[in-house]
Amino acid sequence: MRDPLSPAISCRLVANVNLLLCVSAFFLIFKVVSHNNVLPNQHFRKGWQTRVKTWFDQPGAKKTRRVNRIKKAALIAPRPVDGLFRPAVRAPTVRYNLKLRAGRGFSLDELKAAGINRKEARTIGISVDHRRKNRSVEGLESNAARLAEYKSKLILFPRKLNRVKKADSDKATLATATQVTVSTVLPIVQDVNTDARRKIDGTPTATAYHTIRMARSDKKLKGKREARAKAAAEEEKAKNK
Repeated sequence: MRDPLSPAISCRLVANVNLLLCVSAFFLIFKVVSHNNVLPNQHFRKGWQTRVKTWFDQPGAKKTRRVNRIKKAALIAPRPVDGLFRPAVRAPTVRYNLKLRAGRGFSLDELKAAGINRKEARTIGISVDHRRKNRSVEGLESNAARLAEYKSKLILFPRKLNRVKKADSDKATLATATQVTVSTVLPIVQDVNTDARRKIDGTPTATAYHTIRMARSDKKLKGKREARAKAAAEEEKAKNK
């Protein structure tokens, strides 16, 4: 029986099938995604194991830091553990200036108000910042009071036990001295807002926000409401005829 397809048609059919197979293989190999996106070209042989950061020494490092803190505290004893005494300052920018934090050092005006010499302050554990300036009377007075409280609790050891100076503490006070943390003994306390809510007599029932929103809505819907009223009037007029 003769083949119904001619040799030319058979060759063309075979060529189309081969082309279709090639296109399918191309799509399977390169994983062409939809739209005009970048062809996926994953790299899975980067040797990432050599660049992994690990912290297997974390427990050991924690113990090392703790031992170093204990050694430092024993080395500087009986001075405070956390170092110098610092002022309470406002954090910069409007976002954070409601909070108080520890500053770099007391200003020269604050030391003068507390009656402490700028050169003597550093020797008795008070930090000094000669560049800082007081912008408010409240901050100056609060830090001056903070210095006065520090002086009242200060136990001053003599540099040489056989040469006790006038400003040094007596032996009974020295015997009761213990190593403390300044931030615990004299913490920076945040201000509490004590302003009571002001009561306004004859408070209006309407609010400004509601009034503005209603005016905006009336302006926006003015045309639709006029058209609706006009249509209703014409319909009523048509009924009466």
